[in-house]
Amino acid sequence: MSRVCQLTGKKMMVGNHVSHSKRRVKRRFYPNLFTKKFFLPEEDRWVTLKVSAAAIRNINKKGLAACLKEAKENGFIDKY
Repeated sequence: MSRVCQLTGKKMMVGNHVSHSKRRVKRRFYPNLFTKKFFLPEEDRWVTLKVSAAAIRNINKKGLAACLKEAKENGFIDKY
C-alpha cells in the first residue's frame, strides 16, 4: 500500500497540468505522506504508520486510539 494514508485512506488523484497556453496534460497529485512512529499507551508499544499531514492533525486532536478505531471501522486499516 504505497502512497496511501493508513488512517484516512487518502491516495493519489489524477488531474491536468495546465500550461500558460491552456494545453492540458495528465498529471498526478500525491498525498502529503509521512512515515511516523507513534506510542500507543494502551498496548505499551510503538506503532509505525504511513499517514498524511491531515491524519497527524487528527491524531493530535482526537488521540491515536480513537483514530485507529475509526480507521478500522472505515476499513482503511486491518492491523497496525
